[in-house]
Amino acid sequence: MPLRKVEDPPKIPKTRKKKAESVLKAVPAPKPDKVEYFCKLFFKYDKTEKKQYLIIRLETAAYFTSFKYEITYDLLEKENDIYIIITGLKARMDLVPEVGPATCELKKDILEGKIKINLAKQDGAINGAEYLLDFKNRKIELVEEFMPPKKNNRVFSKFEVDKDNFSFAD
Repeated sequence: MPLRKVEDPPKIPKTRKKKAESVLKAVPAPKPDKVEYFCKLFFKYDKTEKKQYLIIRLETAAYFTSFKYEITYDLLEKENDIYIIITGLKARMDLVPEVGPATCELKKDILEGKIKINLAKQDGAINGAEYLLDFKNRKIELVEEFMPPKKNNRVFSKFEVDKDNFSFAD
Protein backbone atom coordinates (compact mmCIF):
# COMPACT_ATOMS: atom_id res chain seq x y z
CA MET A 1 0.00 0.00 0.00
CA PRO A 2 1.61 3.30 -1.09
CA LEU A 3 1.84 6.29 1.23
CA ARG A 4 -0.47 9.15 0.50
CA LYS A 5 1.04 12.22 -1.10
CA VAL A 6 1.20 15.27 1.14
CA GLU A 7 -0.17 18.33 -0.60
CA ASP A 8 1.02 20.97 1.86
CA PRO A 9 4.12 20.45 4.00
CA PRO A 10 3.51 20.94 7.72
CA LYS A 11 4.26 24.39 9.06
CA ILE A 12 6.95 24.62 11.69
CA PRO A 13 6.37 27.39 14.21
CA LYS A 14 9.04 30.08 14.36
CA THR A 15 10.78 30.67 17.65
CA ARG A 16 10.06 34.01 19.16
CA LYS A 17 12.91 36.27 20.10
CA LYS A 18 12.40 38.28 23.26
CA LYS A 19 12.66 42.01 22.91
CA ALA A 20 15.39 43.69 24.91
CA GLU A 21 12.96 45.72 27.03
CA SER A 22 10.96 42.64 28.01
CA VAL A 23 14.16 40.83 29.10
CA LEU A 24 15.00 43.70 31.46
CA LYS A 25 11.52 43.52 33.02
CA ALA A 26 11.40 39.70 33.33
CA VAL A 27 11.68 38.05 36.76
CA PRO A 28 14.25 35.21 36.78
CA ALA A 29 13.60 31.80 38.28
CA PRO A 30 15.38 31.19 41.60
CA LYS A 31 18.80 29.63 40.93
CA PRO A 32 22.09 29.59 42.87
CA ASP A 33 24.88 32.06 42.07
CA LYS A 34 27.33 30.77 39.45
CA VAL A 35 29.81 32.81 37.42
CA GLU A 36 29.10 32.09 33.74
CA TYR A 37 30.50 35.21 32.03
CA PHE A 38 33.46 37.56 32.39
CA CYS A 39 33.20 41.16 31.19
CA LYS A 40 36.58 42.77 30.50
CA LEU A 41 37.30 46.37 29.46
CA PHE A 42 40.44 47.71 27.81
CA PHE A 43 41.66 50.37 25.37
CA LYS A 44 42.78 49.16 21.95
CA TYR A 45 44.34 50.93 19.00
CA ASP A 46 43.07 49.82 15.57
CA LYS A 47 45.97 50.14 13.12
CA THR A 48 43.82 49.87 9.98
CA GLU A 49 41.43 52.65 11.01
CA LYS A 50 44.12 54.53 12.96
CA LYS A 51 41.70 55.10 15.80
CA GLN A 52 41.58 54.35 19.52
CA TYR A 53 38.62 52.37 20.90
CA LEU A 54 37.22 51.17 24.18
CA ILE A 55 36.69 47.42 23.90
CA ILE A 56 34.11 45.57 25.98
CA ARG A 57 34.89 41.85 25.75
CA LEU A 58 32.51 39.16 26.98
CA GLU A 59 33.83 35.65 27.63
CA THR A 60 32.20 32.52 28.94
CA ALA A 61 33.65 30.85 32.01
CA ALA A 62 33.28 27.48 30.25
CA TYR A 63 35.84 26.43 27.66
CA PHE A 64 34.68 24.69 24.48
CA THR A 65 36.79 22.04 22.76
CA SER A 66 35.08 21.06 19.51
CA PHE A 67 33.95 24.40 18.09
CA LYS A 68 34.79 28.04 18.61
CA TYR A 69 31.65 29.95 19.61
CA GLU A 70 30.64 33.60 19.58
CA ILE A 71 28.30 35.19 22.08
CA THR A 72 25.29 36.81 20.43
CA TYR A 73 23.78 39.87 22.08
CA ASP A 74 21.43 42.83 21.78
CA LEU A 75 22.62 46.28 22.77
CA LEU A 76 20.72 49.13 24.44
CA GLU A 77 22.43 52.43 25.17
CA LYS A 78 21.09 55.20 27.39
CA GLU A 79 23.60 58.04 27.85
CA ASN A 80 26.43 56.45 29.88
CA ASP A 81 24.47 53.25 30.63
CA ILE A 82 25.11 50.29 28.33
CA TYR A 83 22.80 47.28 28.51
CA ILE A 84 24.15 44.10 26.90
CA ILE A 85 21.45 41.42 26.64
CA ILE A 86 23.03 38.01 26.04
CA THR A 87 20.86 36.10 23.56
CA GLY A 88 22.90 32.92 23.09
CA LEU A 89 25.87 31.29 21.39
CA LYS A 90 26.64 30.89 17.70
CA ALA A 91 29.25 28.54 16.18
CA ARG A 92 31.92 30.26 14.10
CA MET A 93 32.83 28.87 10.71
CA ASP A 94 36.49 28.07 11.28
CA LEU A 95 38.30 25.25 9.54
CA VAL A 96 40.50 24.47 12.52
CA PRO A 97 38.75 23.81 15.84
CA GLU A 98 40.14 25.74 18.80
CA VAL A 99 39.90 25.27 22.54
CA GLY A 100 38.68 28.34 24.37
CA PRO A 101 35.77 30.31 25.73
CA ALA A 102 33.00 31.81 23.63
CA THR A 103 33.71 35.51 23.14
CA CYS A 104 32.44 38.73 21.63
CA GLU A 105 33.88 42.22 21.46
CA LEU A 106 32.05 45.54 21.35
CA LYS A 107 33.94 48.52 19.95
CA LYS A 108 32.98 51.86 21.44
CA ASP A 109 34.39 55.27 20.71
CA ILE A 110 36.43 56.55 23.61
CA LEU A 111 34.26 57.80 26.45
CA GLU A 112 35.40 59.85 29.42
CA GLY A 113 34.14 59.73 32.98
CA LYS A 114 31.83 57.18 34.55
CA ILE A 115 30.19 54.43 32.56
CA LYS A 116 27.77 51.73 33.72
CA ILE A 117 27.68 48.35 32.01
CA ASN A 118 24.74 46.04 32.67
CA LEU A 119 24.71 42.41 31.53
CA ALA A 120 21.33 40.71 31.24
CA LYS A 121 20.45 37.12 30.47
CA GLN A 122 17.32 35.92 28.66
CA ASP A 123 15.74 34.75 31.92
CA GLY A 124 15.87 38.31 33.33
CA ALA A 125 18.88 38.20 35.67
CA ILE A 126 20.93 41.42 35.55
CA ASN A 127 24.46 42.19 36.81
CA GLY A 128 26.17 45.53 36.52
CA ALA A 129 29.39 47.41 37.10
CA GLU A 130 30.51 51.00 37.15
CA TYR A 131 33.82 51.99 35.60
CA LEU A 132 35.81 55.21 35.64
CA LEU A 133 37.48 55.87 32.26
CA ASP A 134 40.48 58.18 32.02
CA PHE A 135 41.85 58.08 28.49
CA LYS A 136 44.44 60.84 28.97
CA ASN A 137 46.15 58.88 31.76
CA ARG A 138 45.42 55.55 30.02
CA LYS A 139 43.50 54.12 32.96
CA ILE A 140 40.29 52.20 33.48
CA GLU A 141 39.18 51.72 37.06
CA LEU A 142 36.46 49.35 38.28
CA VAL A 143 34.53 51.45 40.81
CA GLU A 144 31.95 48.85 41.90
CA GLU A 145 30.03 45.75 40.88
CA PHE A 146 26.31 45.74 41.66
CA MET A 147 23.08 43.84 41.17
CA PRO A 148 19.94 45.88 40.51
CA PRO A 149 17.25 45.18 43.10
CA LYS A 150 15.10 42.55 41.46
CA LYS A 151 13.31 39.48 42.75
CA ASN A 152 15.44 36.29 42.38
CA ASN A 153 18.35 38.22 40.85
CA ARG A 154 21.64 36.32 41.10
CA VAL A 155 25.34 36.71 40.35
CA PHE A 156 26.23 35.23 36.95
CA SER A 157 29.07 37.50 35.80
CA LYS A 158 32.33 38.99 36.96
CA PHE A 159 33.66 42.37 35.80
CA GLU A 160 37.34 43.26 35.47
CA VAL A 161 39.87 45.50 33.72
CA ASP A 162 42.04 43.60 31.22
CA LYS A 163 45.39 45.41 31.46
CA ASP A 164 47.17 42.70 29.43
CA ASN A 165 45.33 43.68 26.23
CA PHE A 166 45.81 47.46 26.43
CA SER A 167 47.30 48.95 23.25
CA PHE A 168 47.84 52.60 22.40
CA ALA A 169 49.06 54.59 19.42
CA ASP A 170 52.56 55.90 20.01
